[in-house]
Amino acid sequence: MSLPPVGVADPCVIASLQAYVKLLRASKAVLARVEPLLAAHGLTPTQLGVLEVILHLGPLSQRELGRKVLTSAGNMTDVIDKLEGRGLVCRARMPRDRRSVQVDLTTEGRSLIEELFPRHAEDIAHAMAGLDVAEMAQLGALLRKLGRGIAADEPADAPLAATMEAH
Repeated sequence: MSLPPVGVADPCVIASLQAYVKLLRASKAVLARVEPLLAAHGLTPTQLGVLEVILHLGPLSQRELGRKVLTSAGNMTDVIDKLEGRGLVCRARMPRDRRSVQVDLTTEGRSLIEELFPRHAEDIAHAMAGLDVAEMAQLGALLRKLGRGIAADEPADAPLAATMEAH
């Protein structure tokens, strides 16, 4: 049995810390599995997320993309700038609201994500191979519950953690 963390005696807090460490380690292990393929194509996980969301949902505003890939508006602008600079996405002002910018895949961007996404999905499946389908469903439900519980405690305009903006 390990010693309790310094200054922490509450069993609920200790259990929370232990679960948090396991969550971070598992997340890093999965990222370590999927990032080499992305890096080989010059993409970050957030950039891939943008391409994937547009592939599956069609053109979206930068704001909608930020919500889908869980990044701030400022970071989303940087991500889109880089993807646009590589010719993978294009921006267009919305006719009804010129303040809103819609982002879509270019032909080159569509070609890349259509080739890359199935391989990325396979990498994720390999990383998750230690769990069976029922366990993955249970994990998904628990993580959704955790995320919703956190979201319910935060104001709608709360900034995302700086670690979310690293990509």
